[in-house]
Order: sequence, then C-alpha cells, then structure tokens
Amino acid sequence: MRELSARFRTGYGSSPRHLLLVVGAFAVTAWIVLRLAGEPTAGRMLLWFVGAAVAHDFVLFPVYALADRTLRRTVDARRAAPRSRPSVLNHVRFPALASGLLFLVYLPGILRQGRDTYLAATGLHRQSYLTRWLLVSAALFLLSGAWYVLRRARPRQGSRQDSSG
Repeated sequence: MRELSARFRTGYGSSPRHLLLVVGAFAVTAWIVLRLAGEPTAGRMLLWFVGAAVAHDFVLFPVYALADRTLRRTVDARRAAPRSRPSVLNHVRFPALASGLLFLVYLPGILRQGRDTYLAATGLHRQSYLTRWLLVSAALFLLSGAWYVLRRARPRQGSRQDSSG
C-alpha cells in the first residue's frame, strides 16, 4: 500500500487527499457556473469576476507585495534581537490584511456610495462606515501589538536554565 501511495505521490505531486479536494472544488465551481448560466445577469457577473481577477493580479498584488517586501527589509535591518524572539512581521501583516479586506468589503459604505439603495434594501439610514472601519482597524492593530508585547515578554521554554541541578 505504501509503495502505491509513493508512486501516486511521485506521479501526481501530492497526496490522494489533495486530488480529492481539488476535484471537489472543481465540482462546486461547476455547479455554481451551471446555476448562474441561466441568470440574465450572468454576463455582468462574469465581467466583474474577470475584472476583479485582473485588478488583483495587476494592481493589488504588486502593491501589497511591495509593501510586504519593504516591511520585511525594515524589520530585518532593525532586528538586533536573537532569532528566538518573535518577529513583528506577522503582527503587522494580520491586522493590515484584515483591515484591507474590511475596506474592500465595505468600500461603498466607507465612500458613502449607494445611500438610496441601502435605505431601500434595509429601511435603515446609513451610519458612518468610515468611522467604524477606522475604529475596527485601530483595534486590530492594538490587539496585535499587545499580543506581540506579551509574546516578547514571555520567556521561551527552551531558553530557561534548569535550576534543579
């Protein structure tokens, strides 16, 4: 059985579970495409999907890759602590990613667009999305910073000296 699994991994490049998950993802995607094929707005949805992919690949990805590279160089250049200390990189990356995703999801509300549509759909008047987004972003960065400080203050288990001798 192990030989068969090793031969499969050599031929396919990954485990059978990976192949099963990929086939499942394609099956779900095919089902969604078939459901949308009869929709009168399917062409517009396809256009938005392709536009989003192009905008991500040619605009957003280079911007956040450059920002990450700059952050990494800055952190590596200033890093004087030994490698056993936690890095600040992921404590900046996570809140920045979460804040960016929230910005993209709530962009019309943050820019105060679609006020009449929002009122017609919900029956509510639009509140200040910009203020809420800024507060949530600040909270994410504060929590991540506090977590980083706690991780740096906590001594590593491997670096403790054994005093039982």
